[in-house]
Amino acid sequence: MSFTLFQILNGLTFAALLFIVASGFTLIFGLMRIVNLAHGAFYLLGGYVAYAVATRYDSFLLGLISAAIVIALLGYVEQRILGLVKGVDLYQVLMSLGLALVLNDSSLVLFGGDTFSVPIPELLKGPIILGDMSYPRYRLFVLLIGVVIFIALWLLMNKTRLGALIRAGVDDSETIQALGINIRRIFMITFMLGMALAGIAGALGGAFLSLYPTADSEILVLSLAVVIIGGRGSLLGAAIGSVTVAMLSTFGQVWFPELAYFVIFGPMALLLAFKPTGLFGKPA
Repeated sequence: MSFTLFQILNGLTFAALLFIVASGFTLIFGLMRIVNLAHGAFYLLGGYVAYAVATRYDSFLLGLISAAIVIALLGYVEQRILGLVKGVDLYQVLMSLGLALVLNDSSLVLFGGDTFSVPIPELLKGPIILGDMSYPRYRLFVLLIGVVIFIALWLLMNKTRLGALIRAGVDDSETIQALGINIRRIFMITFMLGMALAGIAGALGGAFLSLYPTADSEILVLSLAVVIIGGRGSLLGAAIGSVTVAMLSTFGQVWFPELAYFVIFGPMALLLAFKPTGLFGKPA
């Protein structure tokens, strides 16, 4: 029983991290209609920024904030670059892929091929006792942050004017623009928000998944699975997709280690066959 509970907690804490990454990814995908293949690279770069700042100033919080700000600003630059080929989806995808390769090589030059972990404060180190088992305190902290971010994003999307504009932009950006609303500004805010979430996820994930040269592609593939399962532009879909993918990944590695990826992408392919838009997605 304790083993099963331990794995469930592993799945939930991993789902929280996936949600933070995928929520930004799906907002950008839903609003701008492109797959930002540089999202994973920004996740990894955010982790490196957090590592460098937290190590230099001995402050995990400062590293987390720095990662969010730096990646959000770089997201602004990326959005401007992608705007050069606006309206040509294939060019935007290829450009984001090229940017991902540039960021990966730059990170490799700056940080080398070694594995790093973002240092965490003493308060979050060590285990916490849950009944007859102990569990890492930091992973529960990540779960808490994931829940807080979900609630904050839900309130933003459903209780504020900006959220209403973002949702309307996802459904019909042409009408929003015809009403005199600056849709480009909405695009920019959404893009930077999504990038900030990638930076936060990189800082949080860098403390227990570690940072290494291929971490970006691994998180990107799983984030794509989350968005495909949940549906583009859907916050609830990102949450449910994250839990689904994380649980399949966790228990798949325990029960069927040789088929770990099939356990994730097999059900995803089956879902696409019957519901191509995902669980909560809408037709384009």
